[in-house]
Amino acid sequence: MDWGKVGTAFFVMMSLTTTVGFVYDGDPYELLASVIFNLVATLLKLGSKKTLSAELLATSLAADLHLIPALIFYQIGSRFSLVEALAWGALVANIFSVVLLIVETVMEAREEEWW
Repeated sequence: MDWGKVGTAFFVMMSLTTTVGFVYDGDPYELLASVIFNLVATLLKLGSKKTLSAELLATSLAADLHLIPALIFYQIGSRFSLVEALAWGALVANIFSVVLLIVETVMEAREEEWW
């Protein structure tokens, strides 16, 4: 078992689920948790040299660039509709990241079968 891949997938899923929780409930602690989980996932993706590494990193950076401003706007108390819209953008990026993780896993499984 590749523990690096497990850790990356865990933090990607945690970011996705906490972002969903924030969009559903609007709790600022969920937004903070989502930012932290996504930043950790981004850091874990930096060292990867797999087939879809660049795409996975790009989706993570896109989510970061949605979640961090959302947290800042939430903290200063302005435009909750913008905070929610940014969280939705991060949610889309995280869903795309999970889809890419699944595609990469299938590609690796097929590669292992071929050898």
